[in-house]
Amino acid sequence: MDFAFVSGNPALDLAGTVGSRRDRPSDALTCPADLERWVAECAELPDRVTADATTFEAALSLREAVYRLALDRVLGRPFDPDSLEIVNRAAAGPMPAIRLSDSGVSTSGDLPAVLTQLARSAIALLADPDACLKECGRTDCTRIYLDRSRGARRNWCGMEECGNRVKAAAYRARKRARSS
Repeated sequence: MDFAFVSGNPALDLAGTVGSRRDRPSDALTCPADLERWVAECAELPDRVTADATTFEAALSLREAVYRLALDRVLGRPFDPDSLEIVNRAAAGPMPAIRLSDSGVSTSGDLPAVLTQLARSAIALLADPDACLKECGRTDCTRIYLDRSRGARRNWCGMEECGNRVKAAAYRARKRARSS
């Protein structure tokens, strides 16, 4: 399975590893190896971490807490206290090490450090009053994303999957309407 990094924030991308949350949830992280692959594919995180059962469960707990808090923000309601506790506790952990070289920046650390970085990323985003968070406009998609588009007009988490599906469905509906 390929992971989508379209949310504009790595913590939101982690939350987006569960699709269709309302109707038919599909979890892209079903085992520690999936989490290891997700971290390796996320450009802002260390590319080599190992997950055991405990850190895997901690990551899933953080993922769900981030999703609930982001949804609270989208819906304009107070933050869920239990989710705040999970994210704040994760943010207090060790941070990954960063290193600058002529070839760019490299990041290293273990999975607890990755979870700390993800929690801090979520906190920075959720605390920003100017951040425009939205839920994808495709009916089956429940991904929350950061809308940085001009005039905050973005409707879908990503054009490649959701935007194209919505536009293709609208085209087919128009074509059927014309032929009827």
